[in-house]
Amino acid sequence: MDIRNALASQSYATAKTAVAPSPKQGGVEGAFAQMAGNFTNSLVQGEQTARAAMTGGADPHSLVAALASSQSAIDTVASVRDRVVEAYQEILRMPV
Repeated sequence: MDIRNALASQSYATAKTAVAPSPKQGGVEGAFAQMAGNFTNSLVQGEQTARAAMTGGADPHSLVAALASSQSAIDTVASVRDRVVEAYQEILRMPV
């Protein structure tokens, strides 16, 4: 192994941890992180309920409620994504 390759990989490993984002709970970053966590939890709960309904472990009413909750979460995330893309496009249109 070449010494330069080892040094490069070691430097990369050191730099990667130095620029890793630190978790913040305040501001926009925290809000987006919380929203992403809620979205993921909603989808996981919907999948668990769907699996339980397929095996007979959940009633059809809870399956419909879980599907409606998942659909609502997906619609919300799609709406936020559309707004972010729209804002980005608006910034690109600004004269420099």
